[in-house]
Amino acid sequence: MMKPSLLLYIHGFNSSPLSQKAMLMREYCALHRPDIKVVVPQLPCFPQQAADCLLAIVEQYKNDYRIGLVGSSLGGYLSVWLNARFGFKAVVVNPAVRPYQLLQDYLGEQENPYTGLRYVLSEAHIDELKSLDVASIQNPEDFWLLQQTHDEVLDFRQAVERFSMAKQTVEEGGNHSFVSFERHLEPIIDFLQL
Repeated sequence: MMKPSLLLYIHGFNSSPLSQKAMLMREYCALHRPDIKVVVPQLPCFPQQAADCLLAIVEQYKNDYRIGLVGSSLGGYLSVWLNARFGFKAVVVNPAVRPYQLLQDYLGEQENPYTGLRYVLSEAHIDELKSLDVASIQNPEDFWLLQQTHDEVLDFRQAVERFSMAKQTVEEGGNHSFVSFERHLEPIIDFLQL
């Protein structure tokens, strides 16, 4: 008998389960695929804590469910890390490729706009991000890159290069939030084989 399906949605830096893409994903599954368990954790602000949180979720469910990942921005980076450990298929949406470089500009006091949580991002957290890096993607067929070229936060070319052997949908325009994400919900479920 096939195991039931679980979709693990991994949000980005300073985001939350209330982000638009997470909500769209949840609503789509509730309406069209209620058989899929959707898990959207509020990740801790700090990279190693976020990674530990994701590991705990995977350990809780991996024996009983087939798990597929959707990772947005920093969540895309963490999806690559989880894929390297467990082989889960993943759809990465405007993913961060080298967040340890990007977040240098965010060192110091931060506030999550969704939760209001204030915290301090330090060099130690940049080092934590580096330790989660995966040198090369071993199974590019596990990934589908959804990328918009007018991402104002990340250089989209990094992701196009990083996932060069994977399935790619690169759209002209858009922004970091990925405009009209809802068009891709059904194909995402199909790709993840959930």
